[in-house]
Amino acid sequence: MARSKIRKSSAGSLVSAGRRMTLNPKVARRSFLKISAATAALTGAAMTTKLTGKANAASGKTGPYSGSETVRTICTYCSVGCGIEAEVHNGVWVRQEIASDHPVSRGAHCCKGAGAIDMVTSPKRLKNPMKKVNGKWTNITWDQAIGEIGDKLLKIREADGPDALHFNGSAKVSTEMAYLHRKFAAFWGTNNVDHQARI
Repeated sequence: MARSKIRKSSAGSLVSAGRRMTLNPKVARRSFLKISAATAALTGAAMTTKLTGKANAASGKTGPYSGSETVRTICTYCSVGCGIEAEVHNGVWVRQEIASDHPVSRGAHCCKGAGAIDMVTSPKRLKNPMKKVNGKWTNITWDQAIGEIGDKLLKIREADGPDALHFNGSAKVSTEMAYLHRKFAAFWGTNNVDHQARI
């Protein structure tokens, strides 16, 4: 079967075997963006429902705890300020729901926001400084941790200057922590600051 020749005219439309097909790149791009946005929104909603449901299922309860209260708060992961309805029982954050009427997040969360409660309930969460001694992690005091780390940092600075250190941010810290992280680097005397998402 012979292929028909397709060539591009000076007007930007395609000419095929005497037939003229006009492609409008703006319409194609707009359609692509609409489909992409819809796909992203549906994927985000599905992930949010899955992660929030998983966090609630992990607590082993389907209804509210007796005597618990709902506290409206915001997610701390970035500066967007999405809404969270946290269930608090005896002063402990036990479950979370999406703030459906929040003006910023409008009833949605990203994956990190949906799992924000893990910062409180995860068994992997560190609650005090630890140091590896003879191949095993052991608890140490805050004074010991600050003293040892501070002494090592000062030795590096004295030997090689402030630019010998690089400060790397994390997507797992709050906006306020990121601000302090950058300020610490500035007071240290370096601009060697970046974020893990760019590395």
